[in-house]
Amino acid sequence: MNALYIALELTPGHIMVIVVVILLFFGGKKIPELMKGLGSGVKEFKKAAQDDAPAAKKEEDSSLNGQKDEAN
Repeated sequence: MNALYIALELTPGHIMVIVVVILLFFGGKKIPELMKGLGSGVKEFKKAAQDDAPAAKKEEDSSLNGQKDEAN
């Protein structure tokens, strides 16, 4: 978060303006629903990434074994 904060040079005043605009745009009741949806989306993405990691590892291992066989 600090890198993003420094890169964009956001001051607390800027952050407050962003929060107020978001509140005006979506309303106070809609924000928790949006955050819940965002959280579930992130959770699904992480689960899919973890489920895909073993398959990607197997593909990587098989491609490395194929390269070793070609070298011999």
